[in-house]
Amino acid sequence: MWLSTFPTVSVPSPLTPQDFNWIRCQVKRNVRNLEFAISCSGGDKATSIGFDVPFPRDYTELLQQAKEASELALKDNRQLMEIEFPTAGLGSVPGDGEGGTEMTGSMQLIREFCDLLVIPEKATRTRIFFPEANEVKFARQSIFGGASFKLDYLTKPSFFEDFGFTEKVKMADRVKPEDELFIVAYPYFNVNEMLVVEELYKAAVSNTSRKLIIFNGELDRIRSGYYPSFFYPKLVALSKTLFPKMETVYYIHNFKGRNGGVLFRCYPGPWKVLRRVGNAYICLHQQESMPSLKEVALDILPSA
Repeated sequence: MWLSTFPTVSVPSPLTPQDFNWIRCQVKRNVRNLEFAISCSGGDKATSIGFDVPFPRDYTELLQQAKEASELALKDNRQLMEIEFPTAGLGSVPGDGEGGTEMTGSMQLIREFCDLLVIPEKATRTRIFFPEANEVKFARQSIFGGASFKLDYLTKPSFFEDFGFTEKVKMADRVKPEDELFIVAYPYFNVNEMLVVEELYKAAVSNTSRKLIIFNGELDRIRSGYYPSFFYPKLVALSKTLFPKMETVYYIHNFKGRNGGVLFRCYPGPWKVLRRVGNAYICLHQQESMPSLKEVALDILPSA
């Protein structure tokens, strides 16, 4: 029975005041997980209910969940992965924060995530790609100062930078033989950045043992048709060429308004549509595959 998947509390003997505090914390944690699993027990019967991750209470818990989800995906030999969540607050949506502030926040969270995921011995084999060379310089002088990770960039400024043009970097020239893991930081400011990510995957990840994680790439812009295919045919094509190869290992997208809610996923668990009630989240719907944002906003949340 699925209730047996939750851990029991082992009671030491003889008991001390510290033991009572420990037991109380364990019971609170298990009850919280149990309540969340019960609230999500409906929906897609094919879903493994034994894997239920509660919505994070803060960014510390979020990063721990994302790290554990990534580890499981890596063990399952997933080569191309996505992590996406808001950085201006767990309840925020894209645009709530100022662009530069959001990117700096993402950089800090990426550093903390890498420190959790990558053991020190593997740091020099982990290459983190930022959108452009200037961000690499800023990262080295601030948040990534003293880190052993290899910092790199996807594009570099061109003579026509003031008009929005950048120069693509040939990925084959950036990658080193010892590289094992690539983390691409928020490649959404310039449309060329995701095209370079596709090149990186084809040139250095596909048909190798390397892995690639796209961190806060705002890929929903491409999924939802934000970019007109007439003007951005190569970018729009990623939905059919690159995205089917990708596993979204951790994801949070908030919906505001009267029928607000959250689309949440933590690998290898199901996709869940949650709604906040007081200080808790209840599960309204769950399924194995990712629903479109339009489906969640227009169908699932209004009918819940």
